[in-house]
Amino acid sequence: MNDFKNKNILVIGLGRSGYASACFLSGMGATVTVTDRAEEKKLLPFSKMLQEKGVHLELGGHCIETVEGSDLIVISPGVPHTIEPLRMAYKKGIPVIGEIELAARFIHEPMIAITGTNGKTTTTKLISAMMEASGFSVFTGGNIGTPLIEYVSGSNKVDRLVVEVSSFQLDTIQQFRPNVSVLLNITEDHLDRYDGFESYATSKAKIFQNQEKTDFAVLNRADKSIRRLAVRSRATNLFFDSTGEQENTAIINREKIYLPRHLSENQYIIDLSETTLVGKHNHENIAAASLATLAAGGNIEGINSALKSFRGLPHRLEYVTTIGQVRYFDDSKATNVDAVLRALEVFDGKIILIMGGLDKGGEYGVLKEQLLDKVRLILVIGEARKIIQKSLSGYAEIREASSMIDAVTIAHEKSIPGDTVLLSPACSSFDMFDSYAHRGDVFCKAVRKIQEKYS
Repeated sequence: MNDFKNKNILVIGLGRSGYASACFLSGMGATVTVTDRAEEKKLLPFSKMLQEKGVHLELGGHCIETVEGSDLIVISPGVPHTIEPLRMAYKKGIPVIGEIELAARFIHEPMIAITGTNGKTTTTKLISAMMEASGFSVFTGGNIGTPLIEYVSGSNKVDRLVVEVSSFQLDTIQQFRPNVSVLLNITEDHLDRYDGFESYATSKAKIFQNQEKTDFAVLNRADKSIRRLAVRSRATNLFFDSTGEQENTAIINREKIYLPRHLSENQYIIDLSETTLVGKHNHENIAAASLATLAAGGNIEGINSALKSFRGLPHRLEYVTTIGQVRYFDDSKATNVDAVLRALEVFDGKIILIMGGLDKGGEYGVLKEQLLDKVRLILVIGEARKIIQKSLSGYAEIREASSMIDAVTIAHEKSIPGDTVLLSPACSSFDMFDSYAHRGDVFCKAVRKIQEKYS
């Protein structure tokens, strides 16, 4: 359904993407209702602006009668596609899609879509920078920044769209088809929302389900789950890996990335000493971004230019300061266990690790080997602190902290010259903070307050 005139359309979830979807649909002549479980005072100013546009609001819950009377339902990424009102919609044959599916039906420009448990945002930003440096105008958005539907309703059109997509967004796609898809990795995450790991992995693999042979899928050959799922891809598969010299594969070593010859007349080599992005995971992100850029029409000059100027993302292994020969790093964006594992691989010397928050069902035990080798002390905060203590007891000294400020204070007191204090929580932030960015900001502020005493 692409003709919305006089159709009854329900938008569930009034965040930025829900607001943008409602505005677009209203502008297309639909009768739009927006529903959200939150009360109106928590949804300002979106609720007030929608009312001014003639959009109906049903806040504080989801009305079954409204669900059943809809011709189409559009859900925001934060709304599980398995909630009871949607189960009823499925039984009645009412179409349920997400905001990126709605947008994709009106997009004609080439699209690069990126997903994965970790590294999505870094890789998305890298590809955008590489494409721009290759001479293309670019829209960057999706799961980060601007909802994709805002591009559709806007007047500023570009050469390429670079879109981060989450598993939640992929759950409800039907026609969404990127010209280039990127699947970085699949590790345990969001198991509080999925039936299990296989269900989560299947959602990730949907990124290439509608692609054809003329499209490209950039895949991590070292990830066994991705190797297994890659057989479902009908696209031309491009891989990145750190071993062997397989066909269609970018090979990563400590110093260079060798891109496959068939993408160009020459074999392009990327010198990793030219970038500030450190760690195996970031080198994988660079390889994936480079492959996607070339597949989308970019060039090696743009790739190298972007790498030299790219400075990484806030709250992702972000250096804060050094106090008394102890370095402090903010990795608040590490909201799952695999992200913490990758962060620990980066550092030499002993680490004081701050973990905790709202548990997402991940298996903390995979950290044990790295803890024995590298971690002097773990400071646990938030609702998950008892779970983490139970899982990791005996592999490092573990202490509870009452707050982020308390954790930073203890870390400072227990550290010795040469140590690294690392905030890498392995959990979401919503038990104590508004977001991972808020959590990182509180950490940085606490660190700088200690620094003021010693400056």
